[in-house]
Amino acid sequence: MRPLMVINGFLFGSCVSIVVSLMFVLVVFIVIGDDYPRVQYEFRPLLSSMFIFLGMTIISAGSFYSLVIGHRTRIWLQGLMWVGLAATGWHFWP
Repeated sequence: MRPLMVINGFLFGSCVSIVVSLMFVLVVFIVIGDDYPRVQYEFRPLLSSMFIFLGMTIISAGSFYSLVIGHRTRIWLQGLMWVGLAATGWHFWP
């Protein structure tokens, strides 16, 4: 396994776990939303974060798959993955 594939696998796995965790939090927010009005203010940032990481998951999955099969688009997908990672970091940077 090549080092770039390992790094891409780590990023893909991390994005998947973040998206699944945010989806579980979304379910909890939906269930208790009416009882706790403070949660309603956190709903929009939660959806934003979930969709950002869902996009990163899709990009990382395509990039990882193209690396595994050695497809010619792997260079473009790797570039897109790194740009997406930089944009995600820029979005969440304090």
